Amino acid sequence: MSSTAPIDKILSDAVDAGDVPNVVAIAADDNGIIYEGAAGPRAAGSSDPASADTHFRIMSMTKMVTTTAALKLADQGQLDLDAPVERYRPEFAEMKVLEGFDGDQPRLRAPASQATVRQLMTHTSGLSYWFWNDDIVKWEKATGIPNVLSGQKIVLSAPMIADPGTKVEYGTNTDWLGQVVEAVAGVTLDVFFKEHITGPLGMTETSFAPTGSQRSNLAPVHVLGEDGKWLATDINIPEQPEYWAGGHGLYSTPRDYLKFQRMLLGGGTLDGTKVLERSTVDAAFTNQIGDLDFPARIPTADPTSSFDFAAGPGHKWGLGLVLNSEQRPGMRAAGSGTWAGLCNSFFWVDPVNRVTGAIYSQSLPFVPPPFVKLYEDFERGLYATR
Repeated sequence: MSSTAPIDKILSDAVDAGDVPNVVAIAADDNGIIYEGAAGPRAAGSSDPASADTHFRIMSMTKMVTTTAALKLADQGQLDLDAPVERYRPEFAEMKVLEGFDGDQPRLRAPASQATVRQLMTHTSGLSYWFWNDDIVKWEKATGIPNVLSGQKIVLSAPMIADPGTKVEYGTNTDWLGQVVEAVAGVTLDVFFKEHITGPLGMTETSFAPTGSQRSNLAPVHVLGEDGKWLATDINIPEQPEYWAGGHGLYSTPRDYLKFQRMLLGGGTLDGTKVLERSTVDAAFTNQIGDLDFPARIPTADPTSSFDFAAGPGHKWGLGLVLNSEQRPGMRAAGSGTWAGLCNSFFWVDPVNRVTGAIYSQSLPFVPPPFVKLYEDFERGLYATR
């Protein structure tokens, strides 16, 4: 492997330019860590540097852990991925499709078919999120029901915006999947994770409820002030939510979450510890949505939370992962799996080139152009060393 100094410079230049408040990047191959670097303070204005052991709200990077929990139950023969969700969570039968509005009054109807557990994993159940769907924003205003970041369980009553299996729509699917896991396993999601995923993998810094010392090591969420400089805020997800959010509730460190990434890279096994069957991991990296596509561009419905998201053409959903259909020049191979977190963290697993990487910052809104450029520059820089 050639010098990683150019990658170090990519990170430090981004912080120096004010593109990010801080950044940590990490990568591994089959043998272990191949890159680890950081730049900037854990909190703007502090002397405490960010590092691979800094704690972050990993937000939607939680989704693949929850998906892995469900896949573990499927491997054990306890969960049928093609069964209706309501088999395991009868209350899901009450879900309706939001057709539109009569004035400010939501117009709802029954879905044309029953959503399946697999459709929860592929974001094709019809469920949505507020920050990428104007109708859900309007529905929340009409009903007074908050978005999922509130930690209230009533958020799971948010309607579908399409019939199951007809559209890829990113949304509360994985929160519902977490509810399925709890129903099947008979334990709460935090317990299942610890017993079957994070515990066996030695992920001692990953949890829904960080300890006091872990919280003191947590990078705050940053926003840009009127002067264009980063400000550390007290923005947070609830410390005592009404349910463990399978879609966004985990905290972790770059070094700890890398163990999970390496397990996926290893086909379900890390250092002799088996979490999933290899065939199950292979399925996670295989197109599960047929002719449907992940949208090439999704306009934001809430600029305070997210910029427009431009994934580019040719993306599919596997099981819990977005898959690129084509080789990205100088970057990951076709068939790689990836996802990100709302506070600007991102990971990918490339089974072809046998490499996995991740990059973390902690700010809002999600995916502003300078962040996207940094993500891509890091990935290209890493592949250039191989």
